[in-house]
Amino acid sequence: MSADNSKNEVLISVRDLAKHYKGDIHALDGISTDIRKGEVVVVIGPSGSGKSTFLRSLNLLEHPTSGTITFEGIDITSPDNDINKYRQKMGMVFQHFNLFPHLTILENMTLAPKKLLKMSKSDAEEKALELLKKVALEDRAQAYPSQLSGGQKQRIAIVRALCMSPDVLLFDEPTSALDPEMVGEVLDVMKDLAKSGMTMVVVTHEMGFAREVGSRVIFMDAGQIIEEGTPEEIFDHPKNERLQTFLAKVL
Repeated sequence: MSADNSKNEVLISVRDLAKHYKGDIHALDGISTDIRKGEVVVVIGPSGSGKSTFLRSLNLLEHPTSGTITFEGIDITSPDNDINKYRQKMGMVFQHFNLFPHLTILENMTLAPKKLLKMSKSDAEEKALELLKKVALEDRAQAYPSQLSGGQKQRIAIVRALCMSPDVLLFDEPTSALDPEMVGEVLDVMKDLAKSGMTMVVVTHEMGFAREVGSRVIFMDAGQIIEEGTPEEIFDHPKNERLQTFLAKVL
């Protein structure tokens, strides 16, 4: 497969995705989109627009009411499929770092590769230390999460996801729980990942990141995709009135 074709390869295909809660709440209301290999898809929108529900549906942390999600050609919404097998290829980074407080950073990072990928302790540690080096935290390998700043914990959470060699990384508002001065150090790691060709889906309030790093921006409201396009199309030439109102408030 040529580089050009692999760039256009659809990694995740979402069709007519809906998520309804009791009381007739439609968190997602018929979402359809494709995420291609090497894309950085940034999802923006007001609070309660369904962004996080959409993201968490991609690896079935939220089970959709209807619709399909096809990942690498397999319909993962089918009950016949072992979702845990596919989750191993989808790294997830949450707002709150979800590190085990009683384990060192190195132990946090090597736990899943050893358990799920059956990596040897030495191979898992070698990979973890290599990744820690990339985020300038190799000296914190034996520290515990409580000894790290919020920004350091989130950088660890990102490289911990990378320890599994995922095909796509999902970010659920990765900077929203951080002090403002720590946001930059996390976004820098994400920018480097984007440059390396990692496929990423990022729910964020960081409009500067969306504009600079996104290859495509999706604007959601009321559980629907209202508009999507390149950062230039979305930020400089928004067509939808709801998007125009949203940008006027946040930019």
